This record gives sequence, C-alpha cells and structure tokens, in this order.
Amino acid sequence: MAHLVHQFLTDTARRDPHRTALIAGDARRSFAELDRESDAVACALQSAGIARGDRVAVMLENSIEYVAGLFATLKAGGVFVPVNPSTKADKLTYLLADAGVRVLIAPAALARQVLPALEAVETPPAVLWIGAGLPDGATGLLYADALAAPQRQPVDPGLIDQDLAAIMYTSGTTGRPKGVMLTHANYVNTSWAISTYLENTPDDVVMCVLPLTFGYGLSQVMTGVRVGFTLVLERSFAFPMETLKRMVQHRVTGLPGVPTVFSTLLGLDAARTADLGSLRYLTNAAAPLPAAHLRRLRERFPQALFHSMYGMTECCTRISTLSPAELDAKPASVGRAIPNCEAFVADEEGNRLPPGQVGELVVRGANVMRGYWNRPEETARRLRRGPQGETLLFTGDLFTQDAEGHLYFVSRKDDVFKCRGEKVSPREVENALYELDGVLEACVIGVPDDADGLAVKAFLVPRDGAALSEAAIRQHCRGRLESHLVPKFIEFRDSLPKTDSGKIRRAELVGEVQAQAPTLTLPR
Repeated sequence: MAHLVHQFLTDTARRDPHRTALIAGDARRSFAELDRESDAVACALQSAGIARGDRVAVMLENSIEYVAGLFATLKAGGVFVPVNPSTKADKLTYLLADAGVRVLIAPAALARQVLPALEAVETPPAVLWIGAGLPDGATGLLYADALAAPQRQPVDPGLIDQDLAAIMYTSGTTGRPKGVMLTHANYVNTSWAISTYLENTPDDVVMCVLPLTFGYGLSQVMTGVRVGFTLVLERSFAFPMETLKRMVQHRVTGLPGVPTVFSTLLGLDAARTADLGSLRYLTNAAAPLPAAHLRRLRERFPQALFHSMYGMTECCTRISTLSPAELDAKPASVGRAIPNCEAFVADEEGNRLPPGQVGELVVRGANVMRGYWNRPEETARRLRRGPQGETLLFTGDLFTQDAEGHLYFVSRKDDVFKCRGEKVSPREVENALYELDGVLEACVIGVPDDADGLAVKAFLVPRDGAALSEAAIRQHCRGRLESHLVPKFIEFRDSLPKTDSGKIRRAELVGEVQAQAPTLTLPR
C-alpha cells in the first residue's frame, strides 16, 4: 500500500494508465499523462532548488495544472501550500513570508496581485508562471517550458510518511491565517477512510465544484487518484447550468457539495428533467443542509445516497460521517467518527463525559494535524498528550454524544464560522471595514442563510457626518477580501453593545439573531 501521497498517482498510473484521471472543460488527462506531467514539473522544481521540506505555493483555480503542481511538489520532496487565487497582494505577502515559500506556481493573469507581493517579501520565491509568456517585469520559468524539457524522472527525495505533505492556511480568531501542518500519513489514512465509507471504485465519476484550495475540495483529488476514479473539475459553481450539462454529459456518480451548491441545484428548473440517473451519492460538509433542502434533494435524486459529514482542517478535513441508513433516525447528528479515528466529548480538564452532557469535542487518530506552522503556543493550546502518550486534538467546538457514539453539534467556542464552506475570521473582515474613514465601530458575525449556510453580516456604527452606503462598503471589501468574506448583510446602528472594558459584545449580537432564528449555530 502506498505510504506517500504521490505514490497514489504513480501506482494508479501503472495499474490503469489509460483511464481518465481529470476532465477540465475540453481538456483531459489520463493517469499516465498526469503522472508524466507532474514528473516534468517536479524536475523543474528540483532544478529551482526544491528539496525535502521546502514549501511550494500553488495559486491557481481548479485546473489540471493545479493537480499536476500538487503532485509535482510532493514528488520533488516539497510541502504543498494552497493559495486562493482571489487572495489580495497584502495577504499573499503574509502567506509567502509566513510559510517561507521557495517557489510559487501562479498564472500570468494574476501578475498584478503576485508581483507586488514578491517585492514586499524579504526573500521572494521563484515563480513558475502559467501562461503564454512571462508577465511584464517578471522573472521566472514558464510552465510550458517545464513540460517541453527532456523527459526524466525526479530525484527521489527520500520522504517518509511523517514528512509534511501540506500546510493548509485557515482563518483564526486573531484574523491572521494559521498554517495547519498535515503529513503524508494524515492524507494516506484520511483518503482511505473517506473512500471506504463512500465505497468509491474506479468506475466513479466525481464532479468537483469545490475549490481545491480548501480541504473538502482537495480531498476529492486525494481520493480520486488513490482509488483511480475520474474527477471532473469545475472552476467554480458560478455557472450552474453549464455544470449541470457536464454532470449529464459525463454521467457523474458523485457530487460533493455545501449548502450553497445544493440550494442552487434545487433552484434550477432544468435539474428536474436532467438525466442524472447515474448519480450514486451526494456529500455535504462545512455547514448543515436545511431540512427542507435535504428532503427535496432526496425526492429529486431518490437513487442517490446522502452523506452528512463534519470535519475541520486540523483533522485533515474529516472527523465524522452520518451513514445514509441512519439519516431518518438521527437527522440532527453529524454521525460517528470515521475509520481509524476516535471522537469523544470531554470537560475542561479533558475528562470524558457521559452520553448527553455538553463538552468540547476531542479527536485522536491518524487524521490529527502535526500542529500549527511556527505557532508553538497555539499548537500547545490545541494539541495535548493523552493517557497513552497519543496526541489529542481539542476542537474548540461543543458537542453532545449519544450512547451509540453519534455526535451532535451544540455551538462553537470561538467566533470563526464558515460561509460557502470556507472559514471566515470576523476579525479579518472587521479589519477591512475599519479601513473606511466613515466607520467608527464594526462587528461581524455569521447569520443563517439558505444559500450560504451562514452568511457574513456586518454591524456598523458610522462616524458623525459620514455618508456610508452598502454598495460602497461592499465595493471596498471586494478590493481587499476574498469573495466569501464580503458582507452579504449590513446593518447600521447608533451604537453596539459593549463590556465594561469597552469591548464589543459579539455574543450579544449573536444572541439577538439566535432569538429570531434558533438554528444559528451550525457545524463546520
């Protein structure tokens, strides 16, 4: 059995070389072709100095180049660092510096974002550009030139499964993203667990509309290459009719989604008559699906099994899953721990609590992260030693557990929430809002939304005489934040509730919304 992530690709390419691995628009790659392409890019990375443990950032939309860049990084011995292509220059500067990125793979079309970040980093990375030519004023290597170089095998970097495979940046309560360190062993074990409970086979064709820059999307690549099924990559779900056509065209058997995806799909008249009889399963994570949407999905696609899942980046994306057979009996549950993982509810001292009591969810298993990159204090707060010397992850989420081990989400211990399946740090949004001269006070929370699960809402107190408009505020935010961070709802107030020390009472605003909609708290 493969013990390194990139061995998934070499093994599958050897076993089933001509099967289609990826479909992206009109482009296709067989497993053998993807293996050769990633070999070529790995050689280019090693020529650029990448060795075991060096970080390679990939700032691309869902594409064949993204997947090839991922496996090339691992074959070269590097550590993969996904970067959302909508990331602004200031945040990109931070990510490149914090991770100590040696090489960045980016499209020439994003040069206006990339070049200022390179100038701001003390030790800028080399860049592997994807495009017809180098951007004006840029240096580096073209991806096409790497593919055109004489074919050779990358040098074996001598990795073991305890080496890092990826650093996945995730929002934190401070507003600064934290790098979650995930090993090859994390991905090998978690991809096995996921493909086991989904019963994936090489005959599956899975539609991926989720961004590969976040764990749920990336896990589709890992399981696909491991099992040997075909993955259909969509750049986004921005054009759902086109996605629907491709689902029919490619006889898709699996659709991983978040509430936004499924609510949009249910709203398409064409989906009522589209031939989706091949659809074998649906998976939902990041936020729970409203009960009405779940009922309609099961009516629309009666042959498809529905898997409700829960996880977090710190656990290599997945912690629990609810079996489709238990959906009717336990609709409020996020299921039981995935294979080779244990999840239990504990008190503040870490003692296990009996069924029915509320406590913090604690996880142990092969899916638990190594820690936070360059953040030993935060790592120590999240990871503790268990009675047998094992690593325990304290999730920061409050749960109950029934006698059969089924988990039930109660609330979060921190303020971070998910919108469209991606984490939102209120502090990051608030920092952008405070850049507006007319904003005196700002507080951001997540509010229930049928489309997004939780949507970003900003409460603002304008300065005296300031003329603020919702349109101007959103335009300002779009220039500084990724799309899922831009407030969907804005409410102006004369004042915000505060503590005696003058801190804004975020929980009180959450409580106001909860009083109107008791289902505010949602699992990741």
